[in-house]
Amino acid sequence: MSECEICGATGDVSSVAVVPKTDTVELCETCAGGLKGEAVPDGHWQVLATSMWSERDAVKVVSWRLLTRHSDEGWASDALDMLYLEPEVEEWAKAAGPDIIHRDSNGAVLSSGDTVVLVKDLPVKGGGFTAKRGTAVRGISLVSDNAGHIEGRVEGQRIVILTEFVKKK
Repeated sequence: MSECEICGATGDVSSVAVVPKTDTVELCETCAGGLKGEAVPDGHWQVLATSMWSERDAVKVVSWRLLTRHSDEGWASDALDMLYLEPEVEEWAKAAGPDIIHRDSNGAVLSSGDTVVLVKDLPVKGGGFTAKRGTAVRGISLVSDNAGHIEGRVEGQRIVILTEFVKKK
């Protein structure tokens, strides 16, 4: 019987690649789905406070990425403050991979090149203007290390926009 390297669940596990390297981790269906952005049971990711201490670098990388994704939650932020990664492992963890999923305010998955619409007036810091609600932002770029940020051009200026303030068109 196999064990999930993140939550410790026993049973069916699958090997999941931890890009950009060729290493893999063994994950249960819940953790593998959660890594792809699917919903997991409340409190499930709190096991990351344990898995982040794994001796395997690939498990540390997955733990760091998931903790970073949930860093707005106090427990995850506290765990990230305690976690130390060797410089090369930290570089690996920060390298963008398919496990970073950008979602709009309604939960729709965003892709590079999509068009989004602002759902709220947003003051543009340093731009001296407010991007108005309903403004279409065409050809967005995804910020590779932060699932909550995208980039786009509004009134001729390239800005970073929080994904919680856009919806996919």
